Amino acid sequence: MAHKIDAGACTNCGLCVSECPVESIVAGADAHEITDGCVDCGACVPVCPVEAISG
Repeated sequence: MAHKIDAGACTNCGLCVSECPVESIVAGADAHEITDGCVDCGACVPVCPVEAISG
């Protein structure tokens, strides 16, 4: 199952975007979103300062 970003917790800082090796994190209106291209590597999880990403 692909990782998910909790839109309520995400501050839209964008730190996760540069960590994604397959460019599957995109900016949404109020929060970033993980697309279907996610390969579940988890590289984005430790860089999120508010722990909004779960797998």
